[in-house]
Parts: sequence; structure tokens; C-alpha cells
Amino acid sequence: MSGFRRGVRLGIDVGRARVGVARCDPDGLLATPVETVKRDDGAVARVVALAEEYSAAEILVGLPLNLRGEDTASTADARDFAAAVAAASALPVRLVDERLSTVSAHAALRDSGRSQRSSRSIVDQVAAVVLLQQALDVEKSTGRPPGTPVPQEPA
Repeated sequence: MSGFRRGVRLGIDVGRARVGVARCDPDGLLATPVETVKRDDGAVARVVALAEEYSAAEILVGLPLNLRGEDTASTADARDFAAAVAAASALPVRLVDERLSTVSAHAALRDSGRSQRSSRSIVDQVAAVVLLQQALDVEKSTGRPPGTPVPQEPA
């Protein structure tokens, strides 16, 4: 655990209609849901505001690769969203592999007895929790920050 960097992190699950947001405690022990942000012109600003509200040290954006680790239709969208967040915030932004996080989120909600329809409003938050928890676990086991940094370029 020596390589683990302390600090609150936000996990972001980027979808076409909604953006799921999760956060962890400063010790990175537990990821918890924060909110589902409507995907519109204000989504990036809302994510940045949440990062400030929770005094986040870093923002982790899920990168939806296919099972072979290749880009998908959603990958470019997630990269663009991460770049917009990086441009709008002084915080470091990292892209982390989120393969199966949405699938895991749906399975967890189904296992808890929720229907697909009743889960729609929170599945993005749960997917953000899953990807953030996976990223924290990777950092704890390897001692290295998860994923790849997004360059901080002005928009």
C-alpha cells in the first residue's frame, strides 16, 4: 500500500444520455455513488463543480474498450468528455479501462432485486462506483496510478 496516493477521487461513467459520478474517501477504501448528471451542455461544468465540492484530488473517467481492449463507438466520446473536463479543471484527469463496469452494475442491481427500468436512473452511478473501485484496487496492488493521464490543454 506504500504507493497509494491519498485523496478523494471522482469516478466518471460517460454515457450518451447520462454521466454517472462516484467518489471515494481520502484513503481510497470505498467508492460510493454521488449523482447522475444529465448529458447536456452543462455536464462538464457539473462534474468540475462536484470535484470542487468534494475537494477531489483527481478525476478518473471510464474508457469503454471492447473485450479485446480495442476502441468502441463510445471510446471517442469518453476521450472527448475527459479532455473537456481536463480543459475545464486544474485537476489531473485519467482515463481508466472500464470494461464490464456497466455490465457489472446491471448485474449487481439485478441481484439486488431491481428491474432494468427502475435501475435506469442509478445504473450510471453504480457503473461509476465499479470503475472507481477497480481503479483504486489496481493502484493499491501495483503502487502506480491507474490508467493514462489526459493532457491539460486549454480548450
